[in-house]
Parts: sequence; structure tokens; C-alpha cells
Amino acid sequence: MSYLAKLKEMGYELEKIDLDGGRLMAAVRSGDHVYVSGQVSRFGDEEIMGKVGEDLTTEQGYRAAQLCALGILQAVHTIAGLDNVRQVVKVFGMVNVGPGFNDTPSVIHGCSDMFIELFGDAGRHARSAIGLTVPANWAVEIEAIIAVD
Repeated sequence: MSYLAKLKEMGYELEKIDLDGGRLMAAVRSGDHVYVSGQVSRFGDEEIMGKVGEDLTTEQGYRAAQLCALGILQAVHTIAGLDNVRQVVKVFGMVNVGPGFNDTPSVIHGCSDMFIELFGDAGRHARSAIGLTVPANWAVEIEAIIAVD
């Protein structure tokens, strides 16, 4: 089964997007790698904003990370085709945290779990999960490096 078909089975559909953000690109391909700029917790009509541990629960943060993953997948699909993914190489997750919240890995698991469910072993990746202030009060922002054919 193709990755696009599996993603649809998971309840999601991707559209090709305009990658040109003016000063920056949403994704850039260099050889067999796609470098995806930070994708915030917004996909389709759903968006999650606020600080995890203050305005949002860990579970809401997990969902926010899933939305980021979908944004990453959409950028990769646009530039290289989702079915050409060979390996998710690296995920860098940033969580907008409230005072004292330090369980950032549990939030970024939302992205990691989605990649593993979709790609199997090819979705297993190196990862960082840090807490900070995310611009514009988005709950989560995630960037990724994806190997493609």
C-alpha cells in the first residue's frame, strides 16, 4: 500500500502547497534529502495555540505535534512525493511551554508516533524535544529532515 493511501486510511489527505515563503522556503530538497522548515500546530481547519502545561494539557500538545507532522508530510509530498520517502532521518521538536512544564518528549511523541505508524521502520528517527517560547503562541513547532528517492 502506498504511503498516500495509508495516510488516507488514517483519516488524512494531503494537498500540494506553495513552498515559497518569501525569505524562506517551507521545504528545500538537496540531493536525496528534504529539509522541512518548522511547521506549526495547524493543519486544515484545525489549529492549536497556547502553552503546554499552562493553557494546554500534554494530550493537547500531543495532538498539536500530530498537526505539525501533517504539515511536514504535506511539504515533503509537495517537493518530492510522499511515496518517495525512504527514511525519516531527524525531527527537531519545539514545545511552547508554561512555567515548570518539562515533559516535552511526551508532546513530540505525537509527531514520532504518526511517522512510525505511517512509514513503519522508515519512520524511526533521531530526535530532539525542547521547551521554549514558540513564536505567535503556537503550541508546537517541528522541523524535519527526510531522505527520499
